[in-house]
Amino acid sequence: MIVAFSISPTAADESGSVAESVAAAVQVVRDSGLPYELNSMFTNLEGEWDEVMGVVKAAVEAVAATSPRVGLVLKADIRPGYEGQLQAKVERVEQALAARDDSSTGR
Repeated sequence: MIVAFSISPTAADESGSVAESVAAAVQVVRDSGLPYELNSMFTNLEGEWDEVMGVVKAAVEAVAATSPRVGLVLKADIRPGYEGQLQAKVERVEQALAARDDSSTGR
């Protein structure tokens, strides 16, 4: 499965940034050893249900240690029997785009 999740602390630092709290959550993800991608809005994490949900829970707990309230947004793609989909899904779209480019240029 792949989950895309975002953890938001309600408490920010003096500048209004939540980067330190988010970094604590991302450290939990890194330490898990599971494949992941980080972007400006979400963290994408791939693995089996129990291990992925365990990492998400631990990441929420890491943020909760610095904030009295935490928001969690989570979206899951549950597809048993598939691995390596963080990259494979993107590669399939890139191939489809390349085929469109080739057909539009007559190649």
